[in-house]
Amino acid sequence: MARSGKGGKGSVGKAKRVTGKSGMRKGLTAYGDEGFSLFLRKAFIKAMGYTDEALDRPIVGITNTFSGFNACHRNVPELIEAVKRGVMLAGGLPVEFPVITLHESFAHPTSMYLRNLMAIDTEEMLRGQPVDSVVLIGGCDKTVPALLMGAASANVPSIMLVTGPMITGDHKGERLGACTDCRRFWGKFRAAEISEEEIGEINKKLAPSAGTCMVMGTASTMALCSEAMGMMLPGGACVPAVMADRLRQAEASGARAVAMAKEKLTPDRIMTVEAFENALRVLFAVGGSTNAIVHLTAMAGRLGIKLDLDAFDKMGRETPVLVDLKPTGQGYMEDLYKAGGLTTILREIKHQLNLKALTVTGRTLGQNMADTPPGWNQQVVRKFSDPVFAGGSIAVLRGNLAPGGAIIKQAAMDPKLAQHVGRAVVFESLPDLAERVDDPDLDVKADDILVLKNAGPIGAPGMPEAGYLPIPKKLGSKGVKDMIRISDARMSGTAFGAIVLHVTPESAVGGTLALVQNGDRIRLDVPARKLELLVDDAELEARRRRLKVSKPRKEDTRGYRKLFMEQITQADEGCDFSFLKPEITTRTPRKR
Repeated sequence: MARSGKGGKGSVGKAKRVTGKSGMRKGLTAYGDEGFSLFLRKAFIKAMGYTDEALDRPIVGITNTFSGFNACHRNVPELIEAVKRGVMLAGGLPVEFPVITLHESFAHPTSMYLRNLMAIDTEEMLRGQPVDSVVLIGGCDKTVPALLMGAASANVPSIMLVTGPMITGDHKGERLGACTDCRRFWGKFRAAEISEEEIGEINKKLAPSAGTCMVMGTASTMALCSEAMGMMLPGGACVPAVMADRLRQAEASGARAVAMAKEKLTPDRIMTVEAFENALRVLFAVGGSTNAIVHLTAMAGRLGIKLDLDAFDKMGRETPVLVDLKPTGQGYMEDLYKAGGLTTILREIKHQLNLKALTVTGRTLGQNMADTPPGWNQQVVRKFSDPVFAGGSIAVLRGNLAPGGAIIKQAAMDPKLAQHVGRAVVFESLPDLAERVDDPDLDVKADDILVLKNAGPIGAPGMPEAGYLPIPKKLGSKGVKDMIRISDARMSGTAFGAIVLHVTPESAVGGTLALVQNGDRIRLDVPARKLELLVDDAELEARRRRLKVSKPRKEDTRGYRKLFMEQITQADEGCDFSFLKPEITTRTPRKR
């Protein structure tokens, strides 16, 4: 990764360390008279019932991301109370404040579309309010990266606290978990293997408690990566949402936030090149979500660090999947918690980690690991020498179909499809896919390759989790479980299959994907990291000349949508807004 050496554009340049005034004297409203500004601020805050003694303490902000639409954050109110307890026990003044929240199933058009809005909200609230440090409470997929992106840009001492994973449900003696099992049983229903009545019963059991998806989806992946990066207290990633230990983590986070305020321990000292490399190692070791690549790229970009996809792929070849959790294995997050959580994983890849990386504890990753109790025999985290999958969970593909790169989660696909040449069956858009994929007359065979266009950052917009194209019903009913699917979209970390994602440049900006036609031959070669459209250059150039530029949609011309359409970057740059990123001068992972 690369570190920025120059300031960026607008209000977000190179992060500066917090200095000078603190508490109620920090960031005074501009009235032209600082004494009056402080007098007025204290007059109004005293309406909340505070005394001068309380207001003289370090102020710890707490992000309230609760929403009636967000079951992943159902436990946020009780976490806030536990954080407040920790802050007060450590001598600070806790003050909660709201920032927007996102839930994957309750964000139109996608939560990815709104991630940057949440990051802006977080950054500006941290800049605009007199907080000496902040406890960031998030959980559902995009909330953790959004909060950390905002904190990195504001550069206020920050500590991450996740809501924690759900516990598992049960159906006829079989453990259930959102949302890998959501997709598995929905596939069975589409293939007429289970009835409408049974799928309705299953629907009640997939999310049995508060918390995030309990498989190795994006929420779990980002929690583990955040802990590995040092932005969370040790042990904080895996504790189930409903357990008392989750509240103890909250209390400890509040107490630590007070110390971080005094130490001026800012994100730029923790979220370093070395820290991001540790997070990427863990991403591979846990068989984590492909979404994490986009999020980690965006988070690093806020600090002037660029993710090098080719070096990332090399890192993947060196780091096996060790965690036996769905969708690449069989277990659930509560199993990983009982097996010792992230520490058990870190022990197995210790030789690959940057142990001197600083963490929110004020100590290094290596020192934190040395303080943990010894491990024990368990079946969830494999030995480095006996992995779940040895070849790297995520592979970076290149070729004329994806000159800027594409990715595939090879640990969660049918290995028979790793080297394949097939005929393209093209869907021009999400509405076209919805209309035709189950048409009995669709010309499609099991060895064909499904191609979806216009589902990228600009095309959809918001790069939805549509890359998990459904198996056409006419094939599913014949027992087809997997086939190659290619798009410029994302997919949920809970999904599985031979799915090529994040094709860059996307079709909406004239990437080669836009030129694919029905019947074209496509070659996928995962071991060789190749994705190629087998059409000669002259024909592709002729198609490009005939390509029609999409007209702006009515909703693209105003408000946040207009900002999004004008500023969004491609997947290889994290889908962040270009004006929020400083210049890049450092790369991670570093080539060795």
